[in-house]
Amino acid sequence: MHLTDKDLARVPGKVTVLRAPDRPDVSAQSDPRVRETVSEMLSEIESGGLAAVRRYAEQLDGWTGGDDFVIEADEIERLTADLPDDLRTALDAGAERTRRFAGMQRARLTDFEEEVVPGVVCGQRYVPVGTVGAYLPAGRFPLLASAFMTVGVARAAGVREVVCATPPSLQGRPHPAVLYAARASGAERVNAIGGVQALAAMAFGLLDGEPADMVVGAGNAYVAEAKRQLYGRVGIDVLAGPSEVAVIADGHASPVMVAADLLAQAEHGPTSPACLVTTSLELGEAVEVEVARQLEGLATRDIAGAAWRDWGSIYVVEDDETAAQVMDLLAPEHLEILTQDTDWYLDRLTNYGSLFLGEWSTVAYADKGMSGTNHVLPTGRGARYTAGLSVLGFLKQLTYQRATREATEVQAGPVVTISDFEQMPGHRDSAQLRLDLLR
Repeated sequence: MHLTDKDLARVPGKVTVLRAPDRPDVSAQSDPRVRETVSEMLSEIESGGLAAVRRYAEQLDGWTGGDDFVIEADEIERLTADLPDDLRTALDAGAERTRRFAGMQRARLTDFEEEVVPGVVCGQRYVPVGTVGAYLPAGRFPLLASAFMTVGVARAAGVREVVCATPPSLQGRPHPAVLYAARASGAERVNAIGGVQALAAMAFGLLDGEPADMVVGAGNAYVAEAKRQLYGRVGIDVLAGPSEVAVIADGHASPVMVAADLLAQAEHGPTSPACLVTTSLELGEAVEVEVARQLEGLATRDIAGAAWRDWGSIYVVEDDETAAQVMDLLAPEHLEILTQDTDWYLDRLTNYGSLFLGEWSTVAYADKGMSGTNHVLPTGRGARYTAGLSVLGFLKQLTYQRATREATEVQAGPVVTISDFEQMPGHRDSAQLRLDLLR
């Protein structure tokens, strides 16, 4: 997520590069070896069924529980019993707010039916998919809010069945806080299984006999590649790479705050891009110094520091319009606006996953589910053509039509004309038959 020479040539205004990665702007997740490994695993699981899933679970997850991956309700109660009360309260709040916002979205997606021409009525219905498989990661960080964004939002959409999987990463058992977040989000069944084998088991219906219609959720490069290869057989949310953050700031912004917000996302992983676009050279220089200062005391500096060193960028632009043009080219996953006039950017910008306006809003709030918006968002400039996961992602927009006898002429006549020109006699005959019935 940084400007290439071609990008710079497309921006009419002046752009000064204070720092930028010396590498192509290509997502760090691309690896032919990952693609080959995932392809082999999916093929073996599809042909070998649950036995292949168990073999990979034993090999990769350290699983010792046989073929039954389900974590029963009493086991969830036992595993989550010692969680701190303040964490439970925070997770309950995030789950509730995320579902509430998804419910607000759903309420504004309305079915309708209306006459297009006399005698021809068309309509649309929003119908939820039947079954969703939600992957809840628990790798370097457990990412507790993932359940809010996938399980909870699917529930708000009206999905009939949501099956969850999370890796047994703690001595052969799932992370207790992940289990609590899943239950708070409305999960019916959670399975202790991770990685590619989890997505394959849900997609192929090996856990409960019913193949998922969609598989959703974040994960490592292998999980992302499994989703890519499974797409078409099942629906997915987004093909997301490493987490991204960008900030537009003017001279009134606090360098301390800008640096802190950049590093908050950089600590997701050593390949997570972080970018500042500013109209103030003084601020840009101050932020670079401040990032270095904050890294010294950051417990995750080995991760965030590597991300900033290899993927961090700072651009100084001549005005707000140039800043907006640059950011619409970068199309970041998360975008903060730390300027005096945030509304101008809200009206002007078009390419981003989610927007955070003003100093009292930060990506970290949405990451942990406190603002209610979904953090499953496009990366790698995908925001140019798609949005992130929302309640709409779990709904099918279905259309239908009905026509009266009196509407035959206005439809059948033009269809005969077009079909004759296209030399498609079957279409012509289907329309002509109805014309003949009028006579």
